[in-house]
Parts: sequence; structure tokens; C-alpha cells
Amino acid sequence: MKNITERHEFILGKLKKEGKVAILDLAEEINISSVTIRKDLKMLEEKNLLFRTKGGGSLTNPYAVDKPINEKELINSDEKRRIARVALSVIGQTDSIMIGSGSTVFELARILYPDHKMTAITPALKVGLELNNRPNIEVLQLGGLIRPNSSSVAGTQALQVLDEISCDLLFLGVDGIDLEHGVSISNIAEAALNRKMIEVSQKLILLADSSKFNKRGLGKICNLDQVEYIVTDKRISEKTVFALQEKGIKVILA
Repeated sequence: MKNITERHEFILGKLKKEGKVAILDLAEEINISSVTIRKDLKMLEEKNLLFRTKGGGSLTNPYAVDKPINEKELINSDEKRRIARVALSVIGQTDSIMIGSGSTVFELARILYPDHKMTAITPALKVGLELNNRPNIEVLQLGGLIRPNSSSVAGTQALQVLDEISCDLLFLGVDGIDLEHGVSISNIAEAALNRKMIEVSQKLILLADSSKFNKRGLGKICNLDQVEYIVTDKRISEKTVFALQEKGIKVILA
């Protein structure tokens, strides 16, 4: 049996190599009880050396934080632009799309210049303003209470408008994609609106850089079996891509 210093060195070494650890695996490898491993993880978290997760620990925070959109735009900006460019290929000759809030889907709005008539529906003020007066695009701006962090609306007014709508494609930006928990964002009010947007759309396309995987936001949007496409960057692990494809999701790497 390893002493506490050796155990902590072993756990941190495994974390550095694999990015996350599981309590049951550590208990078996070190030949010590799960209770002791949990105490070790708690001590290491208190020293800011890891984040505890359900059943283990991780080098990255598994919980998404509700950051202002102007701050989000600066994070992984190159990856977001590449993701947006690749996502254009999914649109094709579609005549109606819905674009949610978030910095990655806003990049899609920036470069959307269709060669055919299209209706774009959005709760995001920045998206609506970006697409306003754009050739071939008619904008339907959803109304409601504006959230300053996202510059997007939420509430009953937007939900009521969506009751009268049927849309081809929905492009969503999210804060967390977890293989078990599903898809989530960090705000409950916007999560409810996103669920309604999914309900009235034929296909759901997630635009998410690789930092969003293995994270959970406060508000769950949907299970992964409701997702048609995920467009992400090439830093996503092969293991995660395979797991998503096993669930029937088309994964496109930008």
C-alpha cells in the first residue's frame, strides 16, 4: 500500500497523462479502499490540483460557467471561425434555419450569405442585427426578456412565437456536451427556450469547440440521441468522436 504522498503523486501523474481518473480504477490499481481515494481527491481539490467529478477527478472543470458573450468570443476564436465555415456546408439549399445564441453560432451568422431565399429565426440580438439587410435573408427576431450575458431573449413571449413555427435546421451553441448527461447550457431560462427550438426544428446541429466536451451546464437541453450533427475542432479526442458516432451522430471536424 502506498503512503499518502505516493498516492497523491500517482493520482496526479495519471491525471497528467489521461486528463481524468476514476475512483474505482484508482482503488484497484493502488490496492486501497474507495473511501481513501475519495479523501485523497478531496485533499487534492482543496489544493487546487484537480476538480472532483462524479466517480473521479479531472484536470478541467466539468461544470460550465455562464460567461458574457463578449468574453466568450475571445476564447478559442480561431477554432470557432473554422467550425462556422465548415457548418455552412450543412445548410445547402435549406430555406429556413434557426440560429441560437452564443459566440460560435454568431460566427456562422457573420459568414452566412446564401445564394437563395432563406428565413433565419433567432433569439439572439447580435445574430438578428448581423443578418438584417443581408441579401436573400429574411430575419424573424424572437422577442422577450433580454439576458445581458448572452444578448439573447428568453421567456414566454419567445416560446409562444415558436408554437407557430416549423423550421428545417437549428444551429445551437452549447456550454456542455457529456456522453451520459447530454447537452446543456449554463442558464436555465435559455435552456427552456432551446428545448422549444429543438421541438420545432427538423434537425439539430451543434457547433461546439473541443473545450465543451465532458462538461455540464446548469440547464439540460436534450439527450444526445436528438442531435443530428456536431461540428467541432480537431482537438477532440478520437475516443469521444467514436462514442458520438456510436450514438448515430455525424461528427464533422473543422
